[in-house]
Amino acid sequence: MITLHANGANIPALGLGTWQLRGEECASIVEQALRVGYRHIDTAIMYENEEAVGEGIRASGVDRDDIFLTTKVWPTDVTPEGFDDAVAGSLERLGVEKVDLLLIHWPPKEHDETVWARLLNGAADGGQTDHIGVSNFTSRQLGAMVQASTRPLACNQVENHPYLDQSILRATCAEHGMALMAYCPIFRGEPLFSEPIIEELAKKHERTKAQIVLRWHIQHSGCGAIPKTATPERLAENKDIFDFALAVEDMRAIKTLNVRHERICDFEFSPEWDAA
Repeated sequence: MITLHANGANIPALGLGTWQLRGEECASIVEQALRVGYRHIDTAIMYENEEAVGEGIRASGVDRDDIFLTTKVWPTDVTPEGFDDAVAGSLERLGVEKVDLLLIHWPPKEHDETVWARLLNGAADGGQTDHIGVSNFTSRQLGAMVQASTRPLACNQVENHPYLDQSILRATCAEHGMALMAYCPIFRGEPLFSEPIIEELAKKHERTKAQIVLRWHIQHSGCGAIPKTATPERLAENKDIFDFALAVEDMRAIKTLNVRHERICDFEFSPEWDAA
């Protein structure tokens, strides 16, 4: 497992995303993921599965100190009145004293990076999290947060896959020593898996199409991915990407797919994204 060293945080480059996983299914997948060697688990208040994630962690038998646990606060709670209670609720549902990484899930509508940074820093100062960061922030917002925060930011978690050009954001994260962690890293599977270049590279390296795409992610310096799966067999498959490498020409070929610049997660409350 490759570890991303980002402003003091040691983040396993491959993690388990838990969006849309609920209840017993979620707890079981988290447990099995940890048993097969995952050490990075990602959740959020909005996912409504923190209790199940906590159950899976405890059932796995893996020492809590060996797990990198991330959760996220929804933007409506990123206020002086709501933030502390939101974080406390997360810790209670997860059954932990602190998380390893606390993120603001989306930039709030009211743009005040000074307030957002103060709230994140307060959670770290109070021992509720070891590290802080953001999710779905643009390069401009990221720069403003870095300036406003007294603590370094460890991560910006964003949608990233071969259909989306995130080169500007990757460069901004690198400039500030941050990791870029990809959600939706394999798009929706299809149509990405039907692209001739992905099919060709899967045959060339004798790997699955998902493994080719996930390997593409981690070969970008400072970048990682948190694929979600509800299929136990996929856990080991997705993790088995650290004993081969894509050639420079392979990486360049996959990069050509970003001309689509297509997003899965683009909502009314989304920020004005970086240009392609």
